[in-house]
Amino acid sequence: MMVDALLAAAILAVALATVAARGTFTATALFIGYGLLLAFAWVRLGAMDVALTEAAIGAGLSGALLLGAAARMRPHRVALDRAPGRAMTAAIGLGCAGVTAALAAAILLLPDPALSLAPQVAAQIGTTGLGNPVAAVLMSFRAVDTLLESAVLVLAVIAAWSLAPKGGWGGPPGLVQPQAQGGPLALLARLLPPVGILVAVHILWIGKDAPGGKFQAAAILAAMWMLAWMAGRTAAPPVSARWLRLVVAAGPALFIAIGLLGWLAEGAFLAYPPGLALPIIMVVEIVLTASIAVALALLVIGPPGRRA
Repeated sequence: MMVDALLAAAILAVALATVAARGTFTATALFIGYGLLLAFAWVRLGAMDVALTEAAIGAGLSGALLLGAAARMRPHRVALDRAPGRAMTAAIGLGCAGVTAALAAAILLLPDPALSLAPQVAAQIGTTGLGNPVAAVLMSFRAVDTLLESAVLVLAVIAAWSLAPKGGWGGPPGLVQPQAQGGPLALLARLLPPVGILVAVHILWIGKDAPGGKFQAAAILAAMWMLAWMAGRTAAPPVSARWLRLVVAAGPALFIAIGLLGWLAEGAFLAYPPGLALPIIMVVEIVLTASIAVALALLVIGPPGRRA
């Protein structure tokens, strides 16, 4: 209990410091630390899948996105760092207090015992062929949610590309990175990608029976690509490349096609034929991993800024 109490206190302290920080870089660094503490909290709760996702996406890639945004906001630092008035501060405080009270009421007013579909999931999990209940829920019983999450990433990439300046559409995203000839970045860009790819493949494959899966594997793959890009060892392809757009859209498109086939064969959207659920789910997971990895990397690299 002492460890849990200290962890909870640290999460609250870092959250308050993140909100109170005036500098964008300081707030972003604290937010990354907040995400890592949340990952430890999920580990203490026994939710390893959520912990891996929080560490990889909630803290890692989200932190990189915010750092990139903070760098682009530097020319407008004076206007953006101007303190809000008392009325705005009071409105923000009341809004946060209202959200906190609503969340607390939703938790405290839960029936005892709380409503749960766990017995129904446990009874039907064998039909999916998956040993990991989290993967079974995400890819079978709540597959529509997973489909929408992957579709949101495609829309996010489109939104990021739409921020291209005039005359920059069709060119490579982000800035040209100089090639690192020496130092830690050059060394890591040579050593980590092969290891990271193997780890990502392992996490993807064991996700059917143990904590892991496509989102965690995709985050690692995206990080390896970004590392090589930051070191100048690889160039980002132009957004006009047809193969790049196909990779980003392939995962959600295949998921929708599988869902429509299930509708025709079994009478329900995303219903899997008996005995074929596991191979179909694994094919969808592999394709989704590639789409999510490319989409996450493109979001961090940013919109195209120059012509091809």
